[in-house]
Amino acid sequence: MTSPARVALITGSAKRIGAEIARRLHADGWRVALHYRSARAEADALLDELNGLRACSAIALQAELAEFDRVPELIAQTVGQFGRLDALVNNASTYYATPLGNITPAQWDELFASNARAPFFLAQAAAPHLRASGGAIVNIADIYAERPLRGHSVYCMAKAALVMATKALALELGPQVRVNAIAPGNILWSTNAVKAETLDTVVDRTALARQGSPADIAAAVRFLLSEAGYVTGTVLEVDGGRSLSI
Repeated sequence: MTSPARVALITGSAKRIGAEIARRLHADGWRVALHYRSARAEADALLDELNGLRACSAIALQAELAEFDRVPELIAQTVGQFGRLDALVNNASTYYATPLGNITPAQWDELFASNARAPFFLAQAAAPHLRASGGAIVNIADIYAERPLRGHSVYCMAKAALVMATKALALELGPQVRVNAIAPGNILWSTNAVKAETLDTVVDRTALARQGSPADIAAAVRFLLSEAGYVTGTVLEVDGGRSLSI
């Protein structure tokens, strides 16, 4: 008897990097739960795209991750629909500058909610199901979790917390569940008015002298979920060598 296709919940997967991760896993035969916060139109379009390729292989789930009660609901809804959970990809992230001297508690709470708190509590809720399936977690961190980015202190601290959560969860959930993180460099040009880097800076300070793509991150997620069976508690830098330069 053929075993059921594996199931992944991907947060923030309506567009950009999250959507590319969903497409990559789906192309490998996974069933996917697509979480989104406000991008309903994009989520619906991706849902139609994936189910058009393979019927009943994707669902869309709306939730504000800052609302704590919604976090375990995402796990319950995914398992309720598909009957299992094999992977959690914590991709959803809030990012903006917080210049020192004007930082507010609300900004702190918002940046930590999506970048650290929600991934941790999603992992906690997913743990029994991932243990049962021998599954894995991939957290999308940032190269700036390891070094500060001027004007973005709270974001950097939140991503640093996610890196520590990755290591702690790998210890807590092993040997049944592997937990790893990916630290992207410059992958998509920011739509924020205050940008951390110029395109010239990216080219000059990146060993491969180019910006990355969402496909690069999706390929790394696939590797950590499907091929890296003896890898846990690690942070894989996918940055074209950007972290080699100060």
